[in-house]
Amino acid sequence: MDKKLMLAVAGAGKTTYIINKVCAKYKKVLIITYTDANYNNIISRLRERNDGVIPEGISVFKYFTFLYRFCYKPFLSDYVGARGINYESNKNRYAKSTNLDYYLDLSDRLYSNRISLLIDKTDAIKDVQNRIKKYFDCVVFDEVQDISGRDFSFLEEVMKIDMNMFYVGDFYQHTYNTSADGNVNTSLFDNLIKYVERFQKAGITYDDKTLIRSWRCGEPVCKYVREQLGINIYSNKGEQGGVEFVDSDDKINEIWLNPEIVKLHYQKASTFGSGHRNWGDTKGEDCYQDVCVLLNKTTMQAYKKGNLQNLAASTRNKLYVALTRAKGRVYLVEEDYAKKLEV
Repeated sequence: MDKKLMLAVAGAGKTTYIINKVCAKYKKVLIITYTDANYNNIISRLRERNDGVIPEGISVFKYFTFLYRFCYKPFLSDYVGARGINYESNKNRYAKSTNLDYYLDLSDRLYSNRISLLIDKTDAIKDVQNRIKKYFDCVVFDEVQDISGRDFSFLEEVMKIDMNMFYVGDFYQHTYNTSADGNVNTSLFDNLIKYVERFQKAGITYDDKTLIRSWRCGEPVCKYVREQLGINIYSNKGEQGGVEFVDSDDKINEIWLNPEIVKLHYQKASTFGSGHRNWGDTKGEDCYQDVCVLLNKTTMQAYKKGNLQNLAASTRNKLYVALTRAKGRVYLVEEDYAKKLEV
């Protein structure tokens, strides 16, 4: 029986692995992913491989849709009567977990970060485990690094199912939290070794060999990430691309005005118009040749000191995402300086 945690690097081909290896081996596969980008990518790749259709027996869900439709509705819908999902947090600090107003907003929508807790509190988890095993012979959790808080406790319950399962992700692309509600699993992502141990205690084998080389980034970009961020990523492409800090006014203008080079910001990219994205929002995307990474004040200071590796983990991880979007070159530009140029 296959029960694996497979931690990948950016561009290592985890979607290709899921589709070409897992979906080819097993006939009834449940795939759960987190971001819209990865969901759309998986659907697109499945259709490409199967004459434009999703093969019978393969189901793909975004994480909260899976919780709501597959786990909640069959067992708790009549009791709770929810009418959808609210992706904001509950502002009622006085609600108790024994009452439904802890889980429901005033429009009877379930708070996304409390759906898994509701399943646990109502003892529906056994029903969920049995339902997964009834309909599938393999379950895949893609982007597993974003399943956090109480949702990770739910994941540990899924690990108990006697069936094939794959948990695929990139520890250093942990940029979102499915749940940061309550004092639960708050240190989960502080240490890679301890993170892996949580899976191993549940009988999950750790595979850190299959997906360690990037098909997207050239070795110069990978080397930069290794040396500056302390993240072990290697390339399958050889000496292609590179990382360059740009401080020439003419060069910055040239990059800024080039619509083929996406501009990546730490935050508030939408204020700059089209062609600008936030670092973390590009996770799962694989469509950029060259990218321009704008360094905000904090990151610029760390860059000057050669101290990017010691950025706050959330900032470092988002920077890692941004740097590894490029198939070619990465241009680093000080954001405040670019603003002064009024490019």
